[in-house]
Amino acid sequence: MTDTAIDKIAQRTPARVARKVRGLSDRAIAWLFVGPTIFLLLAINIFPLIWTVYLSFTNFRANRPNREVEWVGLRNYERILTDSDIWLNMQATAHFLFWTIFFQVLIGFALAYLINKKFRGNDLWTTIIVLPMMLSPAVVGNFWTFLYQPQIGLFNYIVAFFIGADPSSFEMIGSATLAPWAIVIVDTWMWTPFVMLICLAGLRSIPDYIYEAAEIDRASKWRQFWTITVPMVLPFLMLAVLFRGIENFKMFDLVVQLTGGGPGSITELASINLKREAFEKWRTGYSSAYAIILFVTVFGLASIYVKALNKVKER
Repeated sequence: MTDTAIDKIAQRTPARVARKVRGLSDRAIAWLFVGPTIFLLLAINIFPLIWTVYLSFTNFRANRPNREVEWVGLRNYERILTDSDIWLNMQATAHFLFWTIFFQVLIGFALAYLINKKFRGNDLWTTIIVLPMMLSPAVVGNFWTFLYQPQIGLFNYIVAFFIGADPSSFEMIGSATLAPWAIVIVDTWMWTPFVMLICLAGLRSIPDYIYEAAEIDRASKWRQFWTITVPMVLPFLMLAVLFRGIENFKMFDLVVQLTGGGPGSITELASINLKREAFEKWRTGYSSAYAIILFVTVFGLASIYVKALNKVKER
């Protein structure tokens, strides 16, 4: 019988090394395999974070690396927190965040509830609904930019058909009033399927015998929905809100493709403003402080939300 590759490696291993490996505990062997991965994670994630924190207290500019770096303390943080333009960007981000999550949860849960009812063509419709989230944000942005064109875009003609207006009388991505809603519509179209899948998993995790017991007690469908379906799917809904909230808070590519932050700065989200400060104005220290503030905001809100989620799951 021929030796396996492992046997050959074992035979060629020096006796001194073999004795050392043979004497290792299971925990030591586990750390031997996990160690390189942990090292890479620390090098890729932790070190840049520490370096960013350091830069946030300086006036460093990446386009002038030879310039003497001055320690400015909390001046960058103070300037950011007292800048009215920054608060307008945060307001635009909050508007985008709230309405996208609201519509995605509402429509996603409704779609999941309908698909959970077995009907003919169920799998086909599920696949069709999930298609938007499979596309690249760059593709979706270009696709919807074409749809929003006032002269040739299909979106304007559909809206005009229902409200009886001229298709070229309004412009979604060129209007200061409509542009924020334009990106809300696109993000909702793209990511509602994600929320739907999470809600669908929650609905299908509810045992049938609970509904059977409710029917025996003569509970109406409406009462079953509010006392069984909603409470048991709520943790899944909250999980979907957590995922989409974190992703939408740092939304960048889709908005850049659609409006570029315009018209003016009406759709300039915090992530877009951060990019401009860092890579257009080259205010590296200032933008580092900005990034830390955004990180702390997301981390703090997510931590509070996870505690609430755990309390709901324990009920």
